[in-house]
Amino acid sequence: MREASIVRVLVIFSHPSSESFGASVFEMACRILKTAGHEVRMHDLYQEEFQPILTKEEWDDYLSNTDQIIAKHSDHVDDLQWAEALVVIYPTWFYGAPAMLKGWLERVCIPGVAFEVADAKQKRPKPKMRNIRYLVGITSSGSPWWWFQIIGDPGRRLWTRGLRALFAPGCKVVWRQIYNMNHSSNADRVKFLKRVERTLKRIR
Repeated sequence: MREASIVRVLVIFSHPSSESFGASVFEMACRILKTAGHEVRMHDLYQEEFQPILTKEEWDDYLSNTDQIIAKHSDHVDDLQWAEALVVIYPTWFYGAPAMLKGWLERVCIPGVAFEVADAKQKRPKPKMRNIRYLVGITSSGSPWWWFQIIGDPGRRLWTRGLRALFAPGCKVVWRQIYNMNHSSNADRVKFLKRVERTLKRIR
């Protein structure tokens, strides 16, 4: 068995309520990772009052003066470039990430940080987040699993395919989702928390 090693882990949490189930997951995740000896940095986007809106001025600078945008969120950019593992925790709303988290992606994962814009037609963006070799997605949804299968699970695909392509080759991806959240029992939630705990303890 491979010996445990210290991993630099960035945890991103997005939920407006500090009393939500997601907040409990966030607290547990940070505690488990620290107890395991990992270096942990975290951002609670709502608590920090992160501004998710990409302004007109920022859009005008999006390609021509990217450094100005990076400077506005240098702490987030530094943490993203520092991390070896990324853990995202959020509720699935309208089949995807909350606007707060989507805005974080749009304002932090920008050219020069997450990727380089393709230099010709039919070419993909060039990945820039090769430092990330482990991705854990933890989310909740009100709908059952079979409904997500029918609609193609766009929220999950955003992370496990779209963002994954910008990470290190061979990046390990683990997805943990609790379905039927609105009707979940305490036993359902405890079972899910234990599953998340086992997942986080495997990061090495």
